[in-house]
Amino acid sequence: MAFFLETLLGGLMAGMLYSLVALGFVLIFKASGVFNFAQGAMVLFAALTMARFAEWFPMWTGIDNQLVANMVAFVMAGVVMFVVAWLIEFLVLRHLVNQEGATLLMATLGITYFLEGLGQTIFGSDIYKIDVGMPKEPVFVLESVFEGGVLVNQEDVIAAVIAAALVALLSVFFQKTVTGRALRAVADDHQAAQSIGIPLNRIWVIVWCVAGVVALVAGMIWGSKLGVQFSLATVALRALPVVILGGLTSVPGAIIGGLVIGVGEKLSEVFLGPYVGGGIEIWFAYVLALVFLLFRPQGLFGEKIIDRV
Repeated sequence: MAFFLETLLGGLMAGMLYSLVALGFVLIFKASGVFNFAQGAMVLFAALTMARFAEWFPMWTGIDNQLVANMVAFVMAGVVMFVVAWLIEFLVLRHLVNQEGATLLMATLGITYFLEGLGQTIFGSDIYKIDVGMPKEPVFVLESVFEGGVLVNQEDVIAAVIAAALVALLSVFFQKTVTGRALRAVADDHQAAQSIGIPLNRIWVIVWCVAGVVALVAGMIWGSKLGVQFSLATVALRALPVVILGGLTSVPGAIIGGLVIGVGEKLSEVFLGPYVGGGIEIWFAYVLALVFLLFRPQGLFGEKIIDRV
């Protein structure tokens, strides 16, 4: 039982991180109808920005305090992501309003390669680290309940709490604020939102900025766990099945989908892997996404689109 709980908790924590990346896809698609294939590159660019500013700040100021350097680097990286989001909207998206979905997808692919190249040009291509002080040593909990206790990774717990807090904050933002309601109105119907005076371009800038902040938090956590390297951009590929499972237009779907995929990967690898030779964790999410595409393409919480002719 203790081993099962360890696997289950590990899956839930990994699932929260998947949900965090998937949120970037959902937020932008809801507000603009654009499937943002550049979300992985945004995560990478944000992580690179924070890692390098954390290194440069002590050299620029002479202040040798890692906590202060990390805080300043996080704020500066947030400002950079706001600028990147604004430039993407101003230079690319506003010129592609009402274009075909394939055109918008290709535009985000171009943004992906541009951000990866720009990141390598500015920050270099080495492997960098982000050390935000999260403890990495695993601890045993519930020792009085289970013999030997349950082994839990402290870093994963803290990362999951941060991800959950950001998700809760975004939920409050969308439900309780005027801007959040405007975002939901634009998501429901662009033309109707414009007809009542909601400025579409401003809404798109806001949602891309929010997605940039989500990418920064995701980049900080994944960079702390794996190191900041260019393979970090592929983390978006791990979030694609989450979006398909939960639904492209559903914030709760991104959360539930991430938890389902995270738990499913861990449990299948541990309990089914020995019978099929292992490696299930690599392809489990994609097979599950394929099943949903065949039988419920709108996902668990997505809107079913019915075309009448």
